[in-house]
Amino acid sequence: MNTFVTLSTRQRMPVIGLGTWKSTSGQVKQAVHTALECGYRHFDCAAAYENEKEVGEALALWVGPGKALQREEVFVTSKLWNTKHDPQDVEEACRTSLADLGLSYLELYLMHWPIAFQRGKELMPRKEDGSICYSDTHYRDTWTAMESLVDRGLVKAIGLSNFNARQTDDISMARHKPIVNQVECHPYLSQADLLSHCRSVGVCVTAYSPLGSGDRPWASANEPSLLADPRLGAIAQRYKKTPAQVILQWHIQRGVVCIPKSVTPSRIQQNLNVFDFSLSEEDTKSIESFNHNKRFIAPTVEVSHQVSLAPKNNSELLLPPEPKYLDVYIPKHELL
Repeated sequence: MNTFVTLSTRQRMPVIGLGTWKSTSGQVKQAVHTALECGYRHFDCAAAYENEKEVGEALALWVGPGKALQREEVFVTSKLWNTKHDPQDVEEACRTSLADLGLSYLELYLMHWPIAFQRGKELMPRKEDGSICYSDTHYRDTWTAMESLVDRGLVKAIGLSNFNARQTDDISMARHKPIVNQVECHPYLSQADLLSHCRSVGVCVTAYSPLGSGDRPWASANEPSLLADPRLGAIAQRYKKTPAQVILQWHIQRGVVCIPKSVTPSRIQQNLNVFDFSLSEEDTKSIESFNHNKRFIAPTVEVSHQVSLAPKNNSELLLPPEPKYLDVYIPKHELL
């Protein structure tokens, strides 16, 4: 079983990476260190996670001349935050992430969301009434600036995050095409339509929150827990694997790259030990039947003080293309 996917740029991307969202200061350095010890070679980062310096400290102990790993053996992704969409800000934002990570280039740089916030240093710039301050910068203009990062050797490739099918197509005619679209994806939100569309245009899908993000800080007691689903537990028992391992294998067999987050050494190891079994066609279909378009990581959209329901899947995820006509309240913890 392949432990990597080959992207349209011919880069090899490990199918399991370590996610670093929600890994707090003081935890993420040890988590990255543990992951490297276990054999991880793919790390998913973002400026908005505010922990890239710690990730870089861990990488510096392992990667480089005279170290255990050569630079080309590690695949590192970072992301451009919403306040840096103005074309004038893109290169500086990328260079800041590179400096924090202690790297001279990235394998992959993603546009974190298809929506721009007001320029500045605040992650979530707000008006006096608490609503977000948007910018009219279009993601196509931001993408053009990101293409220059490839030209200058700062990144090997560029991609998308939280883009729906229509927005992905908006970018598809670019000079440097997107090679990845990173979206929320798990058995309760299988993203089958978006996955099919991305495949048709040569875009690899990466799943964030691939296990259902049970540790999200805003989870309520009455929300379903994917890892505690008894149907999943029964399947896991048959394979003598954990529910998390079964889910990750389900993703892999669909051709989806996964970036599960953990700071617990045993779980970091378990999440990588998924290449010694395969799910039967029957069990794969059974897990697919869990889908009920349940989004755990979704912005709350407020239009004229009327809150809309979260979209069912990324093919319907329409963050406002014209923010001056639409007021949207997005809690910080739901957007990062």
